[in-house]
Amino acid sequence: MALLKVKFNQKKRVKLAQGLWLMNWFSVFAGILVFSMGLFLKIELRKRSEVMDNSESHFVPNSLILMGILSCAFNGFAGKICYDSLDPAKFVKWKPLLKPYLALCFLFNILLFFVALICFLMRGSLESTLAQGLKNGMKFYRDTDTPGRCFMKKTIDMLQIEFKCCGNNGFKDWFEIQWISNRYLDFSSKEVKDRIKSNVDGRYLVDGVPFSCCNPSSPRPCIQYQVTNNSAHYSYDYQTEELNLWRRGCREALLHYYSSMMSSMGVVVLLVWLFEMSVMVGLRLLHTSLESIANPEDPECESEGWILENSLKDTLKSALENLKKIGKFNQVEADGEGAREEGGKTPAITTVS
Repeated sequence: MALLKVKFNQKKRVKLAQGLWLMNWFSVFAGILVFSMGLFLKIELRKRSEVMDNSESHFVPNSLILMGILSCAFNGFAGKICYDSLDPAKFVKWKPLLKPYLALCFLFNILLFFVALICFLMRGSLESTLAQGLKNGMKFYRDTDTPGRCFMKKTIDMLQIEFKCCGNNGFKDWFEIQWISNRYLDFSSKEVKDRIKSNVDGRYLVDGVPFSCCNPSSPRPCIQYQVTNNSAHYSYDYQTEELNLWRRGCREALLHYYSSMMSSMGVVVLLVWLFEMSVMVGLRLLHTSLESIANPEDPECESEGWILENSLKDTLKSALENLKKIGKFNQVEADGEGAREEGGKTPAITTVS
């Protein structure tokens, strides 16, 4: 028994073709939307590529861009088919292409669903990329005179100001690295010498943070140096006082920003996928209803359309049998080639005198 069998007359077929033509053009605009989302995400990721460890994060925007282009191409072609199906003479040329086209549409929808899932599942990969990238970026913060790294200070400062964050996981991350360039250290000072000597790596470590970590909303002037030294500041308790520094780490801030963006895009792609599936089902009904017309010379006669010619169980069974036949055919062919190779060998003849 056919799956989703529907009877059609000429009027219903015309309405279906016109509706699908309109839906295909809506799908073209949906493809443009998916393409635009991918392009926007790619630009956003490129803006902060200096604080990302690898290029794996660009898999999602590249996939969205590709799916957007394919959606425009497939649906533009389907719109032409639906338009020509209103004229039996024009539709004849598309008949041999419809089955392969529907198979491609099915594969396209599988890929589109996969891309939608990836939008939701990239959080873990993005988190590790940001964690390592920010860690490296903070190390190069002081290298304002090093070619290729001189921009890193500005990048980190602008990032912390824009996203209201400090450090990788928090402001204490700055205590573990030397973020002040040697160029601005007075090596004749006893304090500087003592700090460098006290560190096994010979680094100048301080319990301070860059200015970009300061929260301008705080009523108190920013305490960015000697953050953990209560005696260095009037009426100040490091343990209990709410610091006038950003509490959130930049990894968390960027992760939330990109994850929420990709999750929203994932929802949009899922909606586009549902719409594409409905278009594919409608196109299959139109295809089968036009093929099953008993008398092609009488376009007003009734016909039947369906999604699958047999039930889902029978269709899967038939597909498995076909795959087995193909496998057996390949095996027989390989055995035949092997036998021919053995038969082609001339046995050695030994002459006894």
